[in-house]
Amino acid sequence: MSENLIIFNARIVTPTGISARKGAEMRQLRIIENGTVEVTKGIITYVGESRGEDRDGYYQHYWHYNARGHCLLPGFVDSHTHFVFGGERSEEFSWRLKGESFMSIMERGGGIASTVKATRQMNFLKLRSAAEGFLKKMSAMGVTTVEGKSGYGLDRETELLQLKIMRSLNNDEHKRIDIVSTFLGAHALPEEYKGRGDEYIDFLIREMLPVIRENELAECCDVFCEQGVFSVEQSRRLLQAAKEQGFLLKLHADEIVSFGGAELAAELGALSADHLLQASDAGIRAMADAGVVATLLPLTAFALKEPYARGREMIDAGCAVALATDLNPGSCFSGSIPLTIALACIYMKLSIEETITALTLNGAAALHRADRIGSIEVGKQGDFVILNSDNYHILPYYVGMNCVIMTIKGGMLYPVN
Repeated sequence: MSENLIIFNARIVTPTGISARKGAEMRQLRIIENGTVEVTKGIITYVGESRGEDRDGYYQHYWHYNARGHCLLPGFVDSHTHFVFGGERSEEFSWRLKGESFMSIMERGGGIASTVKATRQMNFLKLRSAAEGFLKKMSAMGVTTVEGKSGYGLDRETELLQLKIMRSLNNDEHKRIDIVSTFLGAHALPEEYKGRGDEYIDFLIREMLPVIRENELAECCDVFCEQGVFSVEQSRRLLQAAKEQGFLLKLHADEIVSFGGAELAAELGALSADHLLQASDAGIRAMADAGVVATLLPLTAFALKEPYARGREMIDAGCAVALATDLNPGSCFSGSIPLTIALACIYMKLSIEETITALTLNGAAALHRADRIGSIEVGKQGDFVILNSDNYHILPYYVGMNCVIMTIKGGMLYPVN
């Protein structure tokens, strides 16, 4: 749904442009004191100084909303999540707290394999209901666009089911969040293909990519390019085949060891390489040169007690950096935008201005949406968040607490409380 809306008496804070901001550009925000934004049929038609609006109400085909001097930002873009899944893995979290590694848990039948088993046992309605619950929580934290990955089926039926659920949610007339779907069939090697990784990649190329493309179930194709999961050569083969069929490319890259994933993303012209905790200096330079968005997931590093990705160095090297939550049932059972912001500023040494750009325009670019969302500019969607303050520095200061009081999607107002 969309609406005609005028927001006035707002402190507008936004990056600008229709592509990812790189390096020092990420610090550049446009700020308009006492600003007004007009949204017509869901699309921004005016951004600028106040035009004299002074009261709430419905006038001349527009709903008028007084922001009372509070900050108005673009809606947040969570560009890496796995929000459609069955079951939960709280016991595994306790195993990790006792010192077990991510890979050792996978080797004893936990990890992704555990969620695959639970997801395969669930039907459409139960999976959709659980996923819809996550979307409502995301919306309350200011998210207006989210990427969702499959990857908890690892078979034809369940992978397609996950993608169909995302399509169903995206087609809901009353949705608060746009969903960009990504096919992540290469999330792990399923038990039935144990020791036959090349054959599984063949299966994905031969059986899965054509039906997903034909039914328009996903825009992007992703792969977990990691030691013990899928090799660089296997990842290259899958992604090249996906590119030939019209998919945009993304990679889980260099999360556990420095493996060459960032370099592969640059080689293939991927939209983004994600995680990057162990990305090499050469990989960082390659991403900067190729225009690959480095999508960093500080919540996952926090939950796994791993060193954070080198966000400060990536920006200083000229990369476009995005931030996302990585909501998933295993390594990061959190979609907390407030904590993501705090960790980025406190531990990854991003400025708040860079963090805002990373969660808006650069997140949009990581989803091939920077021409439509991610900034408050004429011609883009009327997607915004209003903070409970006139000072955007409150975002990291409110450590782990939500300071969004209103999420606006396509001009529709959704109060948080």
